[in-house]
Amino acid sequence: MKRIVAKEIPLGELTLRKYEHPTESMSERDIVRKLCLSLGLLQPGDSRDVVVDVLLVLLKHKEPMTSISIERATIDMREAHHLPVFGVAPSNIRRQLLRLRDVFLVEKVNNLYRLTENALFEEIFNEKIKKYYLTSLLSRIEEYVKLVDKTFLKKKEEKQ
Repeated sequence: MKRIVAKEIPLGELTLRKYEHPTESMSERDIVRKLCLSLGLLQPGDSRDVVVDVLLVLLKHKEPMTSISIERATIDMREAHHLPVFGVAPSNIRRQLLRLRDVFLVEKVNNLYRLTENALFEEIFNEKIKKYYLTSLLSRIEEYVKLVDKTFLKKKEEKQ
């Protein structure tokens, strides 16, 4: 009889990294790049960093934007920083927007993208990531920790 194994697809995932203190002398792009690295949206050493420009475009534009206008602004942003215009295909821009939505930084309202609830970034981080997402992830991990203790430490005590 075959044993059915649940797929090991995470319900949520969050990668956090700690870098040196930010300085006000950093360029806008470097600030957003370090934020993306810190939140796991970008891997260290990754040259495919379009997500940085997509987020930077949304931070700089106060009004909600279509994916097409984000694409155009991202191309302009990369050209202004003398960066290769790779990874700016419409499908990749939408993929990056989805990644930003998955971590609750960006929302889509009537086919327009904006920072979540047009809030300050600090509010978005505190309310959506720290209080909601991180708490939920930690809670589930704690369930596994308790089950490990119950399953394995209980057996250890029984053997003694």
